[in-house]
Amino acid sequence: MAKDRGRAWHNRFLAAVIGVTALAAASVWTAQADTAGGQQPQGRVSSPDARDRPVAKVAADIAHASDRGARGVNITIDDGPDPVWTPQVLRLLKDRGVKATFCMVGTQAQAYPDLVKAVVADGHRLCNHTVSHDTTMDTKSEAYQSQQILDAERMITKASGGVRSQYYRAPGGAFTPYSRQLAASHGMRPLGWNVDTKDFEHPGADTMVATVKREISNGPTVLFHDAGGERSETVAALREVLPWLKEQGYSFGFPVR
Repeated sequence: MAKDRGRAWHNRFLAAVIGVTALAAASVWTAQADTAGGQQPQGRVSSPDARDRPVAKVAADIAHASDRGARGVNITIDDGPDPVWTPQVLRLLKDRGVKATFCMVGTQAQAYPDLVKAVVADGHRLCNHTVSHDTTMDTKSEAYQSQQILDAERMITKASGGVRSQYYRAPGGAFTPYSRQLAASHGMRPLGWNVDTKDFEHPGADTMVATVKREISNGPTVLFHDAGGERSETVAALREVLPWLKEQGYSFGFPVR
């Protein structure tokens, strides 16, 4: 998602985080970030669940390529899961025989675990999109970045029934060297994008399809969203663009790890 919508979106998710953590039996937070005042949280990140299995470190540079090679396309779906739009996206992908990578926000995954499990059951991959979708993460302390990434990792893994995220996408592309290394050390390859449909701006399905057709030569990873607002245009754009990509000789894969 582009940075220009970040603050309003971040504020909505930060409110959700506060509500979730207040009810948790054992809070994973040691402090709250005051994003309006720019203050940084202090203290350490809660230790990983003892049941967590060790993972192999992956590359820390930002991935764009497809595991299907030069004619591969990676469909990536951000900000969910959402009870209205995620099921529609899943049905469409299944009908078209397409696998995608879902970049999930931790609070959304915690709120809708059945949808996380449905994504996994359909053969899609999971991507960590932080706890609260803070697009200013690259200006925050390492402690704050750790909390956002590692707490989301635990939320998503628990919601999925034990399936880990294979990627980490910073909200708005707000990566730092520290966040990339941290994610990679937990088996999550940092994930970028090449084609931004800007569906969060509601440009219309035709405009989104035209963007993909015009920019797919820039690289294989295409950015859509299944949450954060009304997404009927996204569903309509996917319905048109997926068969077009197949007609052009592209195949659908996953980002390299």
